Amino acid sequence: MNKNDLSRFVLSVKEFNTTKPIRSIRDKVNPFPGVQHLGKVEPLVSITCYCFNPNHFHFILKQDVDGGISEFFKRLLGGYTNYFNKTHDRSGSLFQGRFKSHLINNDAYILKIRPYVNINYLIHDIPTEKSHLVLASDREYDNMEFDLVSKEEAEGILEFYGDNKNFKNECLKVVDMIRIERGNTSLTEEDPLP
Repeated sequence: MNKNDLSRFVLSVKEFNTTKPIRSIRDKVNPFPGVQHLGKVEPLVSITCYCFNPNHFHFILKQDVDGGISEFFKRLLGGYTNYFNKTHDRSGSLFQGRFKSHLINNDAYILKIRPYVNINYLIHDIPTEKSHLVLASDREYDNMEFDLVSKEEAEGILEFYGDNKNFKNECLKVVDMIRIERGNTSLTEEDPLP
């Protein structure tokens, strides 16, 4: 609905990506300023690419622990729905059905899906008044400052493409090809993977 909701979604992605038990993001607030929690955070998943659109999102994830993807989405979707319902005085489901996942098991598919997810917002005709609600991993790759994207995953992509400019160019080529194939889709249309 707004930038606060987007910021909270980003925070949820960060905070719920841990093998440690967590009840809510509120529980993670440190009651003792200046005292840091000890211990390294072991993530459930490594994020390769993502795109958060105003009404849907995409991730390319590598599972770091058994069941990591399912646990990550259970925490993310449940926790964010709880926040959203409280903030916007509503109840019930926020997301339609279970999350959809696809195993990436061949080279041709990975070469198409990485660019597709990295700049997925360019696939859609996003209204100007909603454009501030888009956040994608292309900004991290463009700036070479990795926050949600795993540094290790980013290094692998950049090594494969040579550098971030080559990766950006390939992303734009793939998106152009997809837009020619299916046209410019609105946010209300289904977003089938290529």
